[in-house]
Amino acid sequence: MDKASIGGVLLAVLGIVAGLLMEGGNLGQILQPTAALIVFGGTLGAVLLQFPLSTVLDAFKSLAHVFAAPRKQNDELLRLLLSFANKARRQGVVSLDADLNAIEDPFLKRSLMLAVDGTEPSDLRKIMRVSLDSAMEREDQLPMVFESAGGFSPTIGILGAVLGLIQVMQHLDNMQEVGRGIAVAFVATIYGVGIANLFFLPFAGKMRIRIRDAQQRREMMLEGVISILEGMNPRMLEVKLAGFLHEASPEKKERAA
Repeated sequence: MDKASIGGVLLAVLGIVAGLLMEGGNLGQILQPTAALIVFGGTLGAVLLQFPLSTVLDAFKSLAHVFAAPRKQNDELLRLLLSFANKARRQGVVSLDADLNAIEDPFLKRSLMLAVDGTEPSDLRKIMRVSLDSAMEREDQLPMVFESAGGFSPTIGILGAVLGLIQVMQHLDNMQEVGRGIAVAFVATIYGVGIANLFFLPFAGKMRIRIRDAQQRREMMLEGVISILEGMNPRMLEVKLAGFLHEASPEKKERAA
């Protein structure tokens, strides 16, 4: 699990709850099913109106990447591409056909398959760039789902508060009930602002980072395969691909350069 994501959620929630309790409040004051129904239901409805259902479902599925620790895949990818480069240098690019079945990543497998089939480097770049751009366009929509939810929920929270106040105004003859009703009405605003700034918007930000990392790996794959097809020396290839290793320490980058 990603310690930063888990710790951030816990710290934010515990900090707010602790502040509430220190001021003499209790959790029952902010646990209002009606307010939650208005805010969560209204926000989800607005998001579904803006985005296709498939995009919304994919966005929620991608939440697993927000809380999962990022795997250090770039170093492994570099070693794999260098092994392909050394083999192609000794036995020819066609010899990589035997390694295709062992490749799990579909983008890398498709790129290497085109290289083995004798595709020109320029044509391979054009073909795979179309695939890369298409995937980027689809993936960039996923964080937008949570960004939109973060924009809708505060407004819907205000809407819930206004609805609550309308109900309160019908009982002005009982001032005690009026005070309690106003307090309850503003819980919807807390929900709207809270889930936007504690969850939806941070989710979108972390998701963009994860998506960019995945896109960078695919770019690294494409450059590596094209360089192998062009017959680049494995040591030069290592220096070239080292620029993608943003996770590497400065010392490693200096040695690679």
